[in-house]
Amino acid sequence: MMERQQLLPGNDLKLKVCGLTQLEQIEELTTMKTDFLGFIFYEKSPRYILNHLNLKQIGEIKHRGKIGVFVNESLERIAKTAEKAKLNFIQLHGDESKDFTIELRKKIHPETGIIKVIRMGNQNSDELQQIIHENQSADYLLFDTDSTAFGGTGTTFDWNILNSIEIPLPYFLSGGISLENIDKLKILKQNPLALDINSRFEKEPGIKDLEKIKILKNNIK
Repeated sequence: MMERQQLLPGNDLKLKVCGLTQLEQIEELTTMKTDFLGFIFYEKSPRYILNHLNLKQIGEIKHRGKIGVFVNESLERIAKTAEKAKLNFIQLHGDESKDFTIELRKKIHPETGIIKVIRMGNQNSDELQQIIHENQSADYLLFDTDSTAFGGTGTTFDWNILNSIEIPLPYFLSGGISLENIDKLKILKQNPLALDINSRFEKEPGIKDLEKIKILKNNIK
């Protein structure tokens, strides 16, 4: 039985494009060697993937970085969806507990990675450190701006707070990343594994602006 592939931060900053809905765009992003493709399985999202593609179609996408995003979903549905869609990673974007992550691990393929989202609101450093400590059963963390919509807001949190804490796992940086603020990444003492982009690189929800994404890729590589 193979162990999960552990991706570690390197010199090259990786890129995740989340909220995909269009097969043609997914194919082009794959050709562009985009590192991670994000599919949202949250029914209240305007980018809910099952309104556009079925699980079989997602499973047939040839890519090693397919991420399924779930919000307060049942263990059984996450496991079944991950299997049918052949997901490489599961992103938990809701209020899932440490115990939930441990139980999920037992139900999914051993190579499937788990990403736990830390929703950044008004926590101080100590509170944030405690939240991170409670979520070390995941393989990766993802820091995103807190919202009732669970992501996709286009709003940035203050990245400086990440310099005041210990981050024990590789992490994704999300929340309003754009061509206008990408240069501020240099303030971070611990580099993210990947940037997670969504609404700032769209023409409308689920329809990506591929030209802007190409510019970003050229800037971060």
